[in-house]
Amino acid sequence: QVQLVESGGGLVQAGGSLRLSCKASGSGYVMGWHRQAPGKQRELVAHITTGGITNYADSVKGRFTISRDNAKNTVNLQMSYLKPEDTAVYYCNARNPYLAGKEYWGQGTQVTVSS
Repeated sequence: QVQLVESGGGLVQAGGSLRLSCKASGSGYVMGWHRQAPGKQRELVAHITTGGITNYADSVKGRFTISRDNAKNTVNLQMSYLKPEDTAVYYCNARNPYLAGKEYWGQGTQVTVSS
């Protein structure tokens, strides 16, 4: 069982920035961030492999940057030029790239962007 501990959520004005961090109790996973706004489906924001290959949702490309530190088992999401539409609960995710069904989630952290 992989434990994921998130931090960095909060309230920010539109156009501002926030940095989310997630520390995992294990290593060797594809790590990422998903978000869920009220009344909407949870969606992928970004993910990154152990080798640093990244993928972003079209809605955040050019504004968000995902990174990881394998030595610390952490993944970060730098969010810039935030929009009210980015308001959601953000969840850290870890997925075993070789075993189907081995996926873990953090508790979620609220990000609220005011207009």
